[in-house]
Amino acid sequence: MHCLCGEILFENPDQNVKCVCMLGDVRLKGQTGVPAERRGSYPFIDFRLLNNTTHSGEIGTKKKVKRLLSFQRYFHASRLLRGIIPQAPLHLLDEDYLGQARHMLSKVGMWDFDIFLFDRLTNGNSLVTLLCHLFNTHGLIHHFKLDMVTLHRFLVMVQEDYHSQNPYHNAVHAADVTQAMHCYLKEPKLASFLTPLDIMLGLLAAAAHDVDHPGVNQPFLIKTNHHLANLYQNMSVLENHHWRSTIGMLRESRLLAHLPKEMTQDIEQQLGSLILATDINRQNEFLTRLKTHLHNKDLRLEDVHDRHFMLQIALKCADICNPCRIWEMSKQWSERVCEEFYRQGDLEQKFELEISPLCNQQKDSIPSIQIGFMTYIVEPLFREWARFTGNSALSENMLRHLSHNKAQWKSLLPKQQRSSSGGGGGGGEDQAGHGPENEEQTGTIGDAP
Repeated sequence: MHCLCGEILFENPDQNVKCVCMLGDVRLKGQTGVPAERRGSYPFIDFRLLNNTTHSGEIGTKKKVKRLLSFQRYFHASRLLRGIIPQAPLHLLDEDYLGQARHMLSKVGMWDFDIFLFDRLTNGNSLVTLLCHLFNTHGLIHHFKLDMVTLHRFLVMVQEDYHSQNPYHNAVHAADVTQAMHCYLKEPKLASFLTPLDIMLGLLAAAAHDVDHPGVNQPFLIKTNHHLANLYQNMSVLENHHWRSTIGMLRESRLLAHLPKEMTQDIEQQLGSLILATDINRQNEFLTRLKTHLHNKDLRLEDVHDRHFMLQIALKCADICNPCRIWEMSKQWSERVCEEFYRQGDLEQKFELEISPLCNQQKDSIPSIQIGFMTYIVEPLFREWARFTGNSALSENMLRHLSHNKAQWKSLLPKQQRSSSGGGGGGGEDQAGHGPENEEQTGTIGDAP
């Protein structure tokens, strides 16, 4: 057993252990050598724990910190591992609600699918309900001989690991991305080449791509000296954590335990490649590569590597597709992500930190943030996606919504910004364009409308 920077790693993969580390982070070293994380890096953002213990004597020892957090961590994890689903705080769904939810699932491949309504109809269980349906629709349960109870338990673990208090990065966002991914997997240019493994990877990556998201971005974790920033050397910190957490849940649930070891190792690595592709700091890398393939007309989807690359592109599109939804839904997502930005800004101001770009509610308006995001991030990617699909009906529909929504936000700009915006969103555009400065502004912005 090794201790390092508040973490405990067990070298024996067979040990059935759970160990609470700084801020509750749990890591089990598995057979593939890839550290797997489980729940709890962010039960809350507490500056007493974010800073070095040498500067915060009131905390006491690391042992006391672990003991402080351990009961909550253990109770949550053990409850899920025993298959006990937390009771919904609202009334049980009556037959009318269930009937409406079933009716919506019959139209799950439609682009105007209302994930907010679906979440209400399922009493906050949109992610679990959607994934169970899609796994069945795509024949994945039969093909991979999955146990339905174990699948449900795993999906509950994923859904529970999203933070419902986050305005944007919550389980509803994950469900929305998963529904979009389902639509993209049906695109004729892609669908005929996909294997059951490709489909399962795409859906799992979409569902878990932001699991255990803290509601703050990578620069925030870096400047507060969070242990995950040190662990991942300030590179794709959140995406690495989402991936490792997903691996941990797969292993805990034993959903894939009946499959050959080589296959499960491949699934874990491909999930990592997909989830890491959602790092907005790699946007230009993927966009340039996609443009080159389309220019050279050398994409061969019979080849597993080219197919995996297009799954990465599909997930990136699904992750930032909110501006391509109908205005009523797109506007809701925009307001939610900006609320998350502003909360981070308020937290930074409270603790006398420099306020991150797009997080100052007094200076950064929702319209300017959204126009910049659409101009510099969304439009370039979706134009190339449309080229790939051969301007399919879905692609043309998304681009129409994108154009309409951008015009709507321009009309809502303050007058002084509107008159000087020219082709875009004034100062907000410039900020949104500087993605590498602020990973989840492009990270949060990249995840959001």
